[in-house]
Amino acid sequence: MMEFDRAEHDNDRVEKTGENGINTETPAPDTEAHRESCEDREESQKSWSLERNWGFTLEELFKLALKFFKEMNGKAFNPTYEENLRLVALHKQITIGPYDPKACSEIGFFDVLGSDRRKEWLRLGSMAKEDAMEDFVKLLNSCCSLFAPYVTSHKIEKEEQEMRRREEEERLRLEREEQERRRLEEEARHREEEERRLKEDEQRRKEEAERLQIERQKQHIMAVLNAQTIVQFQQYAKQQYPDSPDQQQLLIRQLQEQHYQQYIHQALRLQQMALQKQQDSNVTQTPEALSAPVSDEAALTCNPNSQSNSLENQEQQTDSKTFQLCVEGKTGEVPIIAPSMWTRPQIKEFKEKVVQDHDSVITVNQGEVLTVRVPTHQDGSQLFWEFATDHYDIGFGLFFEWKDLTKPASTETTETKEGTEQVKGEEQAGQGRCPLVHEVVPVSRRDSHEEVYAGSHQYPGQGVHLLKFDNSYSLWRPKVVYYRVYYTR
Repeated sequence: MMEFDRAEHDNDRVEKTGENGINTETPAPDTEAHRESCEDREESQKSWSLERNWGFTLEELFKLALKFFKEMNGKAFNPTYEENLRLVALHKQITIGPYDPKACSEIGFFDVLGSDRRKEWLRLGSMAKEDAMEDFVKLLNSCCSLFAPYVTSHKIEKEEQEMRRREEEERLRLEREEQERRRLEEEARHREEEERRLKEDEQRRKEEAERLQIERQKQHIMAVLNAQTIVQFQQYAKQQYPDSPDQQQLLIRQLQEQHYQQYIHQALRLQQMALQKQQDSNVTQTPEALSAPVSDEAALTCNPNSQSNSLENQEQQTDSKTFQLCVEGKTGEVPIIAPSMWTRPQIKEFKEKVVQDHDSVITVNQGEVLTVRVPTHQDGSQLFWEFATDHYDIGFGLFFEWKDLTKPASTETTETKEGTEQVKGEEQAGQGRCPLVHEVVPVSRRDSHEEVYAGSHQYPGQGVHLLKFDNSYSLWRPKVVYYRVYYTR
């Protein structure tokens, strides 16, 4: 059981203990200010002592004591009559204040208990409320041994509640911090998503604008190319499907698409060749001198109409292969128009038609170049050709041999075909001149065993078209060629 520090004080005397253990008495100062300061100091010391010993403030401790007295009086403890009177009087002194006969009602003559309580209350005089609280707690503790454990249990409960309160405050603080952190992260994520969405929208708009621009350029180029080749493709489609207009239109669209792809591929190749030529000539030429060829090649892809049917002519210029021609005593360039070339997948049907004509099936032996000569017809305006092979590819190229144009034999020699006669060329060569042969389509290997290769070329003038089938690269395999040539008006 906890013990109270009882400090007995007297207003008239102050006890002091000397070194020899003898108590001496000295008269206390008789001034009012000194008494008040001593009372205040003693009151604060008492309050601090109670809080230190019990862990509660004076008011909290009094409330616990009053609750214990009301609940346990006559049950857990039985105070004496005098102690009970003192406790009741202290309670009235705390709750009402000092006894005032005018404010209190009169008691009966036979009310002994009430009279004793009034007397005990009166004896308290003007005791302060805090002193009355302290005396109530000390008296209850002295007369009941269960009060101290009762206060201790409440102290432990209070500490636990305080600890739970601090834990709850800490938990709430951490929750607020976590919510704030999540809010900031969510805002940052929303901003990032918004920025990413805006970037994606901008990228999609750019891609769509580029796609539309490319599509417009493609439509423009195809319109120009289709205007140049529509007659040729219509004639070719009528010959392939004479009784089916739908098949003719489908074939024409396929040919136009293939012609466009061929044009773009060749234009890009010419650009690369021009750039390579510019890089090679940077050593000896200034940038100003090189700007013109590049702009000419760039104009080729942007404005096909201005360079209509002149891709092969441009290619020959980049190959630096020029001819000095003798035409009525004047020199000039050969007016060759670029051919149109395409493929189609109906290789089996094509072979079945061609095989019926034995002269249209030829064999090109290994290491051999075979040339088919097709003279221009006086009633024709264009030459058409088609060919396919069995199992393996073959090289193909187209040349045009002029009838009335020649060149000196020493400057350029004409490639002679194997297995064919060139009587006129030999006679002219014997006279010191040879017929001019112009390359229309350079010889390159074609996958003619997978698709039918076809094309057309407008007559540049009177002469002979030379269809060259090149198998010189093959050392072991001969190639069977199925071909067909014809002209249109």
